[in-house]
Amino acid sequence: MIRARVVRLRQRTPSPGGSAEIPDTELVRQAHAGDVHAEEALFRRHAGYVASLAFRLLGDRCESEDIVQETFLAAIGQMRAQFEPVSLRQWLVGIAVHKVHRRFRRRKLQALLGLFRPATDSVLETCASAETHPEVRAELALLDVALAPLSDVDRAAWMLRYVEGYGLEDVARLCRCSLSTAKRRIARAQQLVRAHIELEEVDDE
Repeated sequence: MIRARVVRLRQRTPSPGGSAEIPDTELVRQAHAGDVHAEEALFRRHAGYVASLAFRLLGDRCESEDIVQETFLAAIGQMRAQFEPVSLRQWLVGIAVHKVHRRFRRRKLQALLGLFRPATDSVLETCASAETHPEVRAELALLDVALAPLSDVDRAAWMLRYVEGYGLEDVARLCRCSLSTAKRRIARAQQLVRAHIELEEVDDE
């Protein structure tokens, strides 16, 4: 049995530009005042991470790009109204994960109608950085195989916990479920993963 480790995956970096030195809080203030350049700067700064996260949760690049658009449309609308974030990125992640779960519900309906075809992308292996050792890539490919049979919600909770590194309470908040439900989802996923691969454990108490 291969001992697989959850590694830090490649993240898109913000695009360089004149807004790089302006803090998020100031850009949000400007966006609240209707400054479209501030809105564009926030999009350039955070869209890459939202896209990467959505892809890891959905396993579909086209859908993940849709999530980015939906997330920022919702975010900009709220910024213009009244929003004053404590942590902009975490707030955006919350919106994105909610949008992802709406996709899960739509997938379930499409599956009942025979209209949904799961994507075949190897998510974790694909997201690994270019410097990742081939042996680690093989381990990530095994993880992709182990995670494939999971329900969407169980897989998303596991990914948020073990790949994105969120605590249990954060996973529950992002998935908009109780802490006990988040624990059950992660436990079900871990049981299936352990049947194939040994993982470094994270204390879930």
